[in-house]
Amino acid sequence: MTEWANFLFYGNLNDFLRPRERNTCIRYNFSGAPAVKDAIEAIGIPHPEVDRILINNTPVVFFQPLHPHDQVEVYPAWHRLLHAETYSLQAQLAPANGFVLDVHLGKLARSLRLLGFNTCYQNNYTDKEIAEIAARDNRRVLTRDVGLLKQKKINWGYWLRSQHTQEQLTEVLAYFNLKRQLAPFTRCLECNGELTTVTKESVWELLPPKTRLFFNQFYQCPNCRRVYWQGSHFERMQEFVTHISKA
Repeated sequence: MTEWANFLFYGNLNDFLRPRERNTCIRYNFSGAPAVKDAIEAIGIPHPEVDRILINNTPVVFFQPLHPHDQVEVYPAWHRLLHAETYSLQAQLAPANGFVLDVHLGKLARSLRLLGFNTCYQNNYTDKEIAEIAARDNRRVLTRDVGLLKQKKINWGYWLRSQHTQEQLTEVLAYFNLKRQLAPFTRCLECNGELTTVTKESVWELLPPKTRLFFNQFYQCPNCRRVYWQGSHFERMQEFVTHISKA
């Protein structure tokens, strides 16, 4: 026998819905007693973006079964920032540790590393590998693929609304409230290693001739051995960091 429940989604969870379904009750038809999480994802919203669920005004967990004629309200992560006293699904999770990015987000990966964030990225990751890395290291998944975020192993994640790198970066910092955690120029842009200060003598053979003459302060990635210094590009990168921190 087919039953129904009403769903109402708040805030940016409406981004996943068709225009006619936004900010209005959606009647969801079901049989049996599916978990509310399964119903939410069937409607189109990936579970990592959900922070609070009320069924008939009572907070519930993802695995709460649906019953006929339930009235379901679903809130996004920002709700916890505004109402810290309310029950939060995300608050029950272990704190997230860095990011793992989908294969099409190479520029965003470099930008996050530039700001000091622990960011796993390779352009040949499969969806399965991304989900496994996220589960193993408790990382936040960033992607433009809603289906990837629905994988059961993923706890933390965000679907990027913009297709432009700088806007994506601003989205991520705001969504996860990370502005106070910036640590620019502390990670390797290529491999994510943490940079260490080194002497000119120790990296002499790796330096271009003019760099040997004009620069004395150097940093090196212990993983890939790449060397960094404050060359002509540094001022431009500083401007980028300043702009992002004020955005």
